[in-house]
Amino acid sequence: MIIQRVVLNSRPGKNGVPVAENFRMEAASLPDKITDGQVQARTLYLSVDPYMRCRMNEDTGSDYLLPWQLSEVADGGGIGVVEESKHANFAKGDIVTSFNWPWQTKVILDGRLLQKLDPQLVDGHLSYFLGAAGITGLTSFLGIKEKGHVTQGANQTMVVSGAAGACGSLAGQIGRLEGCSRVVGICGTDEKCSILVSEMGFDAAINYKKGNVAEQLHELCPAGVDVYFDNVGGDISDAVINQMNQNSHIILCGQISQYNKDVPYPPPLPPAVEEIQKARNITRERFLVLNYMDKHEASILQLCQWIKEGKLKVKETVVKGLENIGGAFQSMMTGGNTGKQIVLISE
Repeated sequence: MIIQRVVLNSRPGKNGVPVAENFRMEAASLPDKITDGQVQARTLYLSVDPYMRCRMNEDTGSDYLLPWQLSEVADGGGIGVVEESKHANFAKGDIVTSFNWPWQTKVILDGRLLQKLDPQLVDGHLSYFLGAAGITGLTSFLGIKEKGHVTQGANQTMVVSGAAGACGSLAGQIGRLEGCSRVVGICGTDEKCSILVSEMGFDAAINYKKGNVAEQLHELCPAGVDVYFDNVGGDISDAVINQMNQNSHIILCGQISQYNKDVPYPPPLPPAVEEIQKARNITRERFLVLNYMDKHEASILQLCQWIKEGKLKVKETVVKGLENIGGAFQSMMTGGNTGKQIVLISE
């Protein structure tokens, strides 16, 4: 069986910015028959995520992420429909997902790597299982629950950087649902700022490319910052930390401003900012959603309920065609999309 797949064509280098040409589409063949325990599926959706930048390096800098190999198929979160199964848990027509789905039009996978999905949980919006009702939503929800220390009625202010991205756009809404009284987002365009306030329920949003971020934070967060959902790191995070209150909390979700630089994760803070963090007893601990597997099922059900009730708005940027996945990745890494980046492979 001839299929199409996308492989890693070249590495951008630890300090380089990824481009679409780092990936290459090619034809490949799949076996005509599957063996016991295997499932053949047609790919419906693939997820493109910032963490994948680390997998483009020879060393990911992480003990839980394997690097993509040159001229080998890339992989990540994916959803497909079963076409043939020799695994007891799956039947033809089932919708399934995996965190390590090859970037191919069709796949043969070990059934042990797959999870069956219930489309009714998301009213048929299957791509949500890669975003708001998947690992992205879990990262936002559990990050806030486990590291944010949000308390109903405590009049807390939350700031979210990378607020128009996949995690950020959810985190601000979840912070509000969990009890924050004020939510301020930071992103890179006036249009994104407008979406955050008019559609996502943020109280205010800052375009970091315009004006002084520290001054705007001081104005928009008069009582200081109690919870910071950090997606970007760098100068923006330094400005937020300067505004944080005693005994406040940083949810260290990502450091996208540092992903194209050869620095450790999490990147060290400048000495003056680190001094503020220590003096004000601000927590800043690495957060990894995979460490909370026992809470995933209940958390997904809560996220799906909020989505169905209209309390959690979902924003997606959908690109059609496997051949465009490299461009989608480049766009995401340069801040060109809003919400979750999804690639539609087939319908």
